[in-house]
Formats: sequence, C-alpha cells, structure tokens
Amino acid sequence: MSALLAEYAQRWRLTLGPPFENLSYNYVAPAVRADGREVVLKLGVPHRELWSEIEALIFFAGRGCVQLLEADPAGGALLLERLRPGRPLRALVEEDDERATALIADVMAALWRPAPSDHAMLTIEAWARELETLRPTFEGGCGPFPPHLVDAAERLFPELLASSGSTVVLHGDLHHENILSTAEGAWLAIDPKGVVGEREFEAYAMLRNPLGWPLAQPNPARVLKRRIDQLAERLTLDRERMRLWSIAQCVLSAWWDYSEDAGRDFGAKNDDLQVAQILWEMKA
Repeated sequence: MSALLAEYAQRWRLTLGPPFENLSYNYVAPAVRADGREVVLKLGVPHRELWSEIEALIFFAGRGCVQLLEADPAGGALLLERLRPGRPLRALVEEDDERATALIADVMAALWRPAPSDHAMLTIEAWARELETLRPTFEGGCGPFPPHLVDAAERLFPELLASSGSTVVLHGDLHHENILSTAEGAWLAIDPKGVVGEREFEAYAMLRNPLGWPLAQPNPARVLKRRIDQLAERLTLDRERMRLWSIAQCVLSAWWDYSEDAGRDFGAKNDDLQVAQILWEMKA
C-alpha cells in the first residue's frame, strides 16, 4: 500500500494525511495538492462497481455530488474534492428526521437525469440477477431467510423491471452517511454506485438508514411511511413502487450480507429483513 500511495502522491502532486477512521472496503485519506487545494484520495480494488462509480461521478459532474478531479480506473484510484465541513446528514436525523428526508429529496432531484444511451454503469436488472443464487445455496430452500420475503423479492424484481417508466442514473446507495455538508451550506452526495433504473428505486437506502435508527423508533412503520410520503410529495414519485422496490432490494441486500460473511452472525434480526417485513405489512 505504501508504494501505491507514493505513486499517486507523485502523479497527482499530493501531500497525504493519515487515512480517515472507520474505513471498510476502500482506503480513503485527505490530501493537499501542490496548489493548496484540499482533496481526498480514494484507493479501491479495480472492479465493476468502482468503474461504475467513476463513470457516475463523471456523469453527475458535481451536480448534487462531490466532484471527481482525477481518476485511474485501471489502478482503482480516485481523486475527489474535499467537502468542508463534511458533516454527514446522519447528524440531523435525531434532531429532525423530516428535514433530513427533505434534504435527501433535494439531493435526489439534483442527481437524477436520463442515462446516456451508451454506458457501462450498473443496472437494477444486473443487481436483481444476483438473487438467483440464494435458493441454490440452500438446496432450493431459503435457509435463514423468511420464505414469504424471498418469494416476494423473486416476484417483484421482474414485475417492477418490466413495468418501469423512464430510467435515470441513480446514486444507488443514497443514505445519510453518504451525504455531506459543504462550506456553502449545501449538501452533496459521496460514494455513488452509479445504477441505472427507475427513480422510485432510490428510496430503498434512505428508508433503512441510518442503520438501526428506524427500527429503534417507537413506531418504525410510521417513520418509513412518513418518509415515503415525503418523497412522493416532493418528487412526484409513486408510493407503492417505492415500497415494493424497497422490499425486493432489502431482501437482496440481506443476501449480500449473508454472502459476504459466509452466513456468520446472520439471522432474522438482520436490519434489511426487518425493514422488508415492515414494508411488506404496510399499506401504501
């Protein structure tokens, strides 16, 4: 890693700082360019998701999203503007979740534009196909996954894809930790997946986040419904399609969690499955 950091520091004329705390998949560190501009260096493993992120950042071009300054797709490196003060939107949730939801809606509106006809970004359809490996893993069953939710996700993905309206470039993981404050008082998204699909799909990530928070409220169903209502009213979105997309994607996200951890510490208390169950019981 040190050799790789030295290479990009030289290439992009950076003075690197220590990495940010709580890193997961990528190495992310603040830096200063030779001209004094504060930036962020992000290093990841070159793969389809990272390439889709780069393409999405180029597509968004700073509209509702952090700006990409340099990129080396083959090396898995991105150089991004640094957002200051960089306070995550998650900090507002306990103070005023309605305001936080309204700000997420504003970011959504700034991001969404029709996808280019020729692109290599991720798609909802490609993601949905990953659910096909669930039943074979459990010899045709559902393992620790509630059968009615697996059945629902397997039915909903093709139905919703077939009936989708116009598609746009979505963030794909637009939740409270992925939206930061700027010095100008705006809020911008970071870490886009770059997923092409219908607008209503974008609701999923914000409904289930901050992780654990909606489920810890006295009435989680009321929180989720109010968030859906807010998005529907501010962005003219279909409430039922938001609910159904979110059920399907919650099941897929839970399957990703199970697959990544080889089933360790996985159970019915998985946040995604709990949110999916609440949405399943909810009347839109």
